[in-house]
Amino acid sequence: MNIPYAIKKNALDKNLEITIRVGKLGLNDSLIDELKQQLLRRKLVKMKVNQGVAPSASDRKELFDSISSESGSVLVHQRGNTAVFWSG
Repeated sequence: MNIPYAIKKNALDKNLEITIRVGKLGLNDSLIDELKQQLLRRKLVKMKVNQGVAPSASDRKELFDSISSESGSVLVHQRGNTAVFWSG
C-alpha cells in the first residue's frame, strides 16, 4: 500500500504520544481490539513494546507485522521498540 507523505511525516513526529503498550503478556486479543478501537478514533496510533517481550530486531519486526495484519492496519514506521500504525 502506498502511504501518503503527510501520514509518514506525522508518524515521525516525536510529539505523537504512545497510546498502547505491549507488556509481558505480549500479543493478545484485547491488545488487537484496543488498536482497532483507537484507529477508529484517530488515523495514527503509536505503540511501544516493553523490553524483554521482543528482544531482537527481527522479533520486533515479526511482532509488529503480525499486529498490523491482525488489526487490518498499516505499519507506517518502526524504530526500536516503537511502531506507528495507520488506519489506511
